[in-house]
Amino acid sequence: MKSILGRVKLRVLPKRTLTEWVGHAARKRWSRHLIPWYIRHYQIDCSEAEHAPEQYRCLVDFFARGLRADARPIAESGVVSPVDGTVSEMGDIQSGTLLQAKGKTYSLRALVGGEDLADAFQAGSYITIYLSPRDYHRIHAPLDGRVTYWRYIPGNLYPVNAAGVAHIQGLFVQNERLITQLATDFGTLALVKVGATIVGSIRTPYGPQYERPMRRKQRCMQSQHVSLPVQRGRELGRFEFGSTVILLFPPGMVDQFTVRTGDIVRMGQQIAILAGER
Repeated sequence: MKSILGRVKLRVLPKRTLTEWVGHAARKRWSRHLIPWYIRHYQIDCSEAEHAPEQYRCLVDFFARGLRADARPIAESGVVSPVDGTVSEMGDIQSGTLLQAKGKTYSLRALVGGEDLADAFQAGSYITIYLSPRDYHRIHAPLDGRVTYWRYIPGNLYPVNAAGVAHIQGLFVQNERLITQLATDFGTLALVKVGATIVGSIRTPYGPQYERPMRRKQRCMQSQHVSLPVQRGRELGRFEFGSTVILLFPPGMVDQFTVRTGDIVRMGQQIAILAGER
């Protein structure tokens, strides 16, 4: 009964309206007065931020804050974490499915929006990293390479916290997401950025150029081939309020993961060893 009530509660929540309202309010200058409360409530360590809290214009600017240039060392080998967060699931992609949580799976094809992208990752591997409200929310390149393609897929904005993962079947394929392909010397991986309640924006220098709130007619699948060279650790974009990132690897690219489910990871730390790199 509790599980059913949880699902009903999440489904009836006016997620997009709430997201647009909060996003609008959090961009107003008066919202900067909420920053001290936000820091205390989520116990945020501001020592790595590029500016002092009182220097941010509004709550969104603080939430999507950058880091000091020397705040994070970037591992020189393997795949590095593109974000700060917690490893929620990881493993092999089996029979075209990934694990959302115990007893719940979802389709690779649905996640990336078609067989054209899914085929490359069949029998490959994946890692899912959840970003909580207290985490740093910019997204970085996990390897040296070139961004070659992006795909935006519209969807819902269910929360991706523990409640959302537990109660919403196929959560990550229901929510709005932006997929980035990154070609590297070890193969082409995909970085899937998943939106959520309050996560009204996934901003990148190469993806869809839209203003929030997104008009209904703009909520359609969009894609584009691009050519953007990146180095490991380079910023690729940011969430304006937190969410989830899923990394997809083709078969044979990853030798082994160096983190476990439940581990807290920081952007720039090694999370996997590449095949042939030892």
